[in-house]
Amino acid sequence: MKTHILAVLVENRAGTLSRVSGLFSRRGFNIDSLTVGETENPAVSRMTIVVSGDDAVLEQIVKQLGKLVDVIAIEELDGGKTIRREIMLIKVKADEKNRPAVVEIAAIFRSRVIDISPSTITIEATGGFEKMDGLLELLRPHGILEMARTGAVALERGKKALSV
Repeated sequence: MKTHILAVLVENRAGTLSRVSGLFSRRGFNIDSLTVGETENPAVSRMTIVVSGDDAVLEQIVKQLGKLVDVIAIEELDGGKTIRREIMLIKVKADEKNRPAVVEIAAIFRSRVIDISPSTITIEATGGFEKMDGLLELLRPHGILEMARTGAVALERGKKALSV
């Protein structure tokens, strides 16, 4: 199974997200990650959809998305030419014994400590999937209490741009 990243421009109006996610559920496709936000044009939103599957699955998804009235443009982003990032907040158990180790791990991953309590540390991390997974792996032994990930946002490098 290959991971595919789709950039989808859609009309920025009520119900669009519901129609797109409904298409995936009706077809039995799983969404690994979905982020949506307004573009430089307030009438248009950009969805970054990460899905896993073979080329036939991807082809079906693209065809079905293309049939939706709200969809303006769809492009699969080339993994080698794409900048991908996500934001993650992680709350970790941290008392005076393990706090220095947790802070050091955060620093190694160029993450920021954004909250400290007597028993926890909350870390903000930004980066690619591999970096986020690596950070989690090192923090797990300390006890992850809570975590929130945004999902991927992605743009292709260079002058190529998906636009209306």
